[in-house]
Amino acid sequence: MKRANIEDYLEKGMYGTKQTKLEERKKFLGTIRERIVVALTKSQVMEPSIYPEVEQMMNEHPKTTLLLNGELGYSFLSDYIQKARQKKIPFSIVKDKDHCTDIGLVLTYQHAIDKKDIYIKKRPPKIPESQKKAKSKQAPLSLIKRIFKRN
Repeated sequence: MKRANIEDYLEKGMYGTKQTKLEERKKFLGTIRERIVVALTKSQVMEPSIYPEVEQMMNEHPKTTLLLNGELGYSFLSDYIQKARQKKIPFSIVKDKDHCTDIGLVLTYQHAIDKKDIYIKKRPPKIPESQKKAKSKQAPLSLIKRIFKRN
């Protein structure tokens, strides 16, 4: 055996196989960007209901894997896990103690697809109807108060 082969063999035994784009893998829960169908941030995953775009992508790409950030509580991940189970999509909860990422969910292939836009825009916050009505009623009163305000 050549000396270079022995050194490679020893390094592989001590440190594991070499991985390409290590920083990208840390950011995207163990996968690389070119394999991703859709990604959500942690704050998007923590919203009360699941994103319909993710469910749509699960329907369109049934041979993918769902990766979820293990830093988030199970209560935030459970709806996505249930959808993945319904659609028979394998999933994995990933936790990297050495590196923190803002990515909360990734739907990925085992091969490159080079999708241009993988992020879903964040939903605007919903204002309950009761608050909308209260604001609309308060606006004219405050205008009247300003007009008739005595100095």
